[in-house]
Amino acid sequence: MSVSPVLPITVLTSVHPLQRDLATGTVFCDVPGAAVLRYDLTPDGLRRVVSDFGGVVEDVVVPLEHACAGCAQREDVLPTVAAIAAGGRWSTLVLVPPVGSDPTPLVAALCADEDLREAVAVRGVVTVVDAATLVEDLLGDALLSERGLATHDDDERAVGEALAGQLDEADLVLAAGTADDRARTLLAHLCGPAVPVLELEGADGAQVLAPLGAGRCTGARADLLTVRRPPVPDTSGVWTIELTSRGTLHPDRLLDRVEDLGAGRLRARGTFRLTSRPGTVCAWNGAGGQLSIGETGPWSPGGRSTHLVVTGTEPAERERVRRAFADVLATPDEEAAGHGDPGEDGFEAWLGPRSGHASAAPLVVE
Repeated sequence: MSVSPVLPITVLTSVHPLQRDLATGTVFCDVPGAAVLRYDLTPDGLRRVVSDFGGVVEDVVVPLEHACAGCAQREDVLPTVAAIAAGGRWSTLVLVPPVGSDPTPLVAALCADEDLREAVAVRGVVTVVDAATLVEDLLGDALLSERGLATHDDDERAVGEALAGQLDEADLVLAAGTADDRARTLLAHLCGPAVPVLELEGADGAQVLAPLGAGRCTGARADLLTVRRPPVPDTSGVWTIELTSRGTLHPDRLLDRVEDLGAGRLRARGTFRLTSRPGTVCAWNGAGGQLSIGETGPWSPGGRSTHLVVTGTEPAERERVRRAFADVLATPDEEAAGHGDPGEDGFEAWLGPRSGHASAAPLVVE
């Protein structure tokens, strides 16, 4: 009995339509047997374009009841990938979701789908950035909707939030244009020294499609529980600090100082504990002038600690964040006493009730 070969998939993401399309163009111009499956959200639905070295193979618009990344994934992306893998026409696939999309749920879905497990293998995530605007894209406060790039009607994400999520998962970064020292240093602080950065104009398809992320389906790279400061120096005006405590954060003071701790031109990631709910893993995720706080479940035994990694470019913000963190730490007496009324701590709207781990809308600070 013959066994069909596994189709390697490279996921390519960006917050810039032009740079994204330039990157896909370099791929199928250089690599025989490569196909590009590109998606865009349009007013009429989901546009699906399949192309290869010979040109466009398919260009259709699929009506969607809800034009969002999740709906597209369920209704069209996974079945189309399965059909391409079964057809055997191409030896590798570049999967390009809509501009601004988070690659994490897409990679997870490709790995979890029972029909695809034996047919495809995710070998890496490539993020395309604009070197000239990288620092502002990440740390500025522009919204995707202001650039016409929102992925659904209620998409209020900042450009920096979307780009930061893409860089969290990146195995390779392609930079359109020449990145200056500050942009390269910022990428090193956010992605770590092990993630290569190539100039888009000089990269060839073999480099882009080389196996990048061994074991890509073993877990998300963006796990906030495992975020650590990368072993790179603070240079070119870019700094990163780690804020760590085995204790908890006092909820009243955290609400009072949350802007001092999380707002501004920062990329901040990690988890924290509240005095009022010490058994709950609270997620901290900020970029593009926005901060999102949410709840991700209970702590594992022995794993309870507050650990935040904050990167920025403004010296005054570094000192402000350090002072705010010191101020919101609970004292030993507060730790022992817990926090006032056992039914309320001020975070219910964002972290759910204290009695459980119900999901809730994230707290967003701008």
